[in-house]
Amino acid sequence: MKHEGLPSTPISFYASAKEALANTQLRRNMGKATQTIRAKRASVVSEMPDWEALREAGRAIKERTLRHLDDYLLQLETAVQAAGGHVHWARDAREANQIVTRIVQGHGAREVVKVKSLTTDEIGLNAALAAVGITATETDLAELIIQLAGESSSHILVPAIHKNRAEIRELFMRTLGVSDLSDEPKALAAVARAHLRRKFLSAPVAISGANFAVAETGTVCIVESEGNGRMCLTLPPVLISIMGIEKVIPTWQDFEVFLQLLPRSSTGERMNPYTSLWTGVTPGDGPQEFHLVLLDNGRSGVLADTIGRQTLNCIRCSACLNICPVYERTGGHAYQSVYPGPIGAILTPQLVGVDVAGSLPYASSLCGACYEVCPVKINIPEVLVHMRARVVRKKQAGLLSRLDPENVGMQALGRMFESPLLYEQAQRLARLGQWPLVRGDAISFLPPPLGGWTAMRDLFPVADQTFREWWAARNKT
Repeated sequence: MKHEGLPSTPISFYASAKEALANTQLRRNMGKATQTIRAKRASVVSEMPDWEALREAGRAIKERTLRHLDDYLLQLETAVQAAGGHVHWARDAREANQIVTRIVQGHGAREVVKVKSLTTDEIGLNAALAAVGITATETDLAELIIQLAGESSSHILVPAIHKNRAEIRELFMRTLGVSDLSDEPKALAAVARAHLRRKFLSAPVAISGANFAVAETGTVCIVESEGNGRMCLTLPPVLISIMGIEKVIPTWQDFEVFLQLLPRSSTGERMNPYTSLWTGVTPGDGPQEFHLVLLDNGRSGVLADTIGRQTLNCIRCSACLNICPVYERTGGHAYQSVYPGPIGAILTPQLVGVDVAGSLPYASSLCGACYEVCPVKINIPEVLVHMRARVVRKKQAGLLSRLDPENVGMQALGRMFESPLLYEQAQRLARLGQWPLVRGDAISFLPPPLGGWTAMRDLFPVADQTFREWWAARNKT
């Protein structure tokens, strides 16, 4: 179930989820990992008496930034250039890849090192570089694991969450030429370090994403847990950072809020072990050439949607993934996008269109848990319903679509609910027609296309007497 970046052809969450649900090892891995992470999150969040105030502050900062995004991006560009950096604007993935490729080729580099970045995964940068003979090495341990396995990420924060230690041990022995390897984390990490150390020391170009960029100073920030970022961001003479335009924040004071929200919501830590900040270039210290690529790739369209734009508040913490009962059971690959889970279910359809990812807004039970844990209070259930409505409107466009059985059925139901007489007649007909399907006090089977309901749940049969009938009989006595 391999995918790279955002989907470009129509996908079916139902088909991929069915495949994932049949993988018992995957379900065990996902269940153990997500339960552990969300327990850690709950513990450190409970220590914060002002947590809800912090969430509200984060939401307000992001929404204020989005209202004035053009101003803050121009301020960021000016600040980066004043600090000796170069700023590039990319309308889409193709343009971003061209910019990065041109810079790397301009330095004659055949190999680059990368800090874990969802944005580079979104645009398919590794494949674009490989197409011109440039090798990109992922330095994040989990990203390295899935790169060696020839797979794609299945989690925003923990890319290899779907793999256990035994699987990683077998992978390292097969791909890195290691024998007699233990599955202890310390041993696995040591093998990865030995492999990556040569890359750190020799690569002329490093590529990173960005968690935040402070407009008032032009400072770019990444937060991580392993320290590989610092190796990438200090040793290579050339640094390229690719950032979605929504990642800008106005001031350092705003930055302080997110440094409290992000680590607790993501890894369940009070602070990130490594927080790397850089502002342009400093002669004799670190990269001597810095490029910041500001990526749109559909974000302007999301910004134009008054309900959907809150999706851009996301700080990529993955709290919604770790709490989601659907994600826990299907894993990230079922979403067929670099952005899995609840946030992916609303972001991907907005970036690529509901004609491609129209099944993703239905990859949710609408339980609301994702909204409860989101550190910037994105109302994901609201956006899911909004996107489902967009899917329906898309289906209803055109004559042939109007003849779709689902649309015909919903139109008939709408007319029935508008008329008390039709509604009562339908109840009487349902009472008569259900008798072959009732077993005991439940309906456990319905024929297609309604069988999807009874595959997972029983339905109550239509009552022998409706409330209206009971009320009328009561008034007669």
